[in-house]
Amino acid sequence: MNAEPAPGLETLLRDHPDWLRGRRAGLVAHPASVDARGVPSMERLRQAGVNLVALFGPEHGFTGSGGAGETIPDGRHPASGLHVYSLYGDTRKPTPAMLRDLEVLIFDLQDVGARPYTYVSTLRYVLEAAAENGKAVIVADRPIPLPRVVDGPMLEAAFESFVGAIRTPIAYGMTPGETARWLKEDLALNLDLRVAPMQGFRRDRAERSDRWIPPSPAIRSWACAASFPATVFFEAVPAVDHGRGTETPFQVVGAPWLDALALADALAGHPLPGVRIEPCVYPARQGPYQGQEVRGIRLEITDAALFRPVQTGVTILFALQSVYGSEAIWETPDARPDFFDKLMGTDTVRRALLDGSAPEAIVAGWENNCSAFVEKRRVALLYR
Repeated sequence: MNAEPAPGLETLLRDHPDWLRGRRAGLVAHPASVDARGVPSMERLRQAGVNLVALFGPEHGFTGSGGAGETIPDGRHPASGLHVYSLYGDTRKPTPAMLRDLEVLIFDLQDVGARPYTYVSTLRYVLEAAAENGKAVIVADRPIPLPRVVDGPMLEAAFESFVGAIRTPIAYGMTPGETARWLKEDLALNLDLRVAPMQGFRRDRAERSDRWIPPSPAIRSWACAASFPATVFFEAVPAVDHGRGTETPFQVVGAPWLDALALADALAGHPLPGVRIEPCVYPARQGPYQGQEVRGIRLEITDAALFRPVQTGVTILFALQSVYGSEAIWETPDARPDFFDKLMGTDTVRRALLDGSAPEAIVAGWENNCSAFVEKRRVALLYR
């Protein structure tokens, strides 16, 4: 096990105090925004004499208490009295009024490196707003669970939304700092952007973290974060539970009517690198099966470098269809195929599944775009 990397906040305060000296700053943060000792970044910045004049919170809020998709109002930070602007309320992009008294925005969010996870959408809108209003941005970098993995279809323009706001594959393998550098180029932003890199982070040696602080209520562990891009699509398929409210959200898939062994057998015929599929039984805590015993499968990531989360998720959907028919997945009253397409960034995957295409053929359809993206993003990478 490698030592945990020091977050970019440490680099910022130690090596680049001049980036903030004498400047009025805003901070985009949440409860996972802490230093190497667990001290909140707001507290560290104020201790260092940084003139913080406003705070900004993403989905779930600055305090992290909001639920998934819950509208968060503006407020005041109780200890400091600073205004806390919500970027998941009346607006999801900082307004000129929010930025009027600032010179620089510090972005310090723990992300998971998956396009449907909305913190990367917040990053895009922060960068765009800063460019439009002549403000600088500093990204205090943090690790992601799968920095070596690029997987899934590219976002198509027709499916752009807040769960699909950047033109990348679903799992894009870039830290927040690298993603900011990528977005500056991809969106052609006229922006003063600086990244405070992590110390001790290497992409080729990245391992699971034992010091994980949940960036949102459901992402309780490194394993949850790494599994998220495999099972987030079940948000749009309520006929199948994916563990929200349990100790292992996004790591399990199941339903009371499901035969776990039959599903595992259906999956056995498809190669799924870097992950072990195990039958399991667990109590559903949320959704239509709340309080019922659920039978299903559990994902155990065995090799984070080889794991292909989107390939895994699509293969699970194919296996479910092969055992129970597409009607059990897509034709229930609460199915949301339009939301599935937004999460996937395209409707081609759902249409291919309904046509009976094998998961290997579906994956082959996005591999060339993933390879092209890997080459194009090289200019943004900070770590080997």
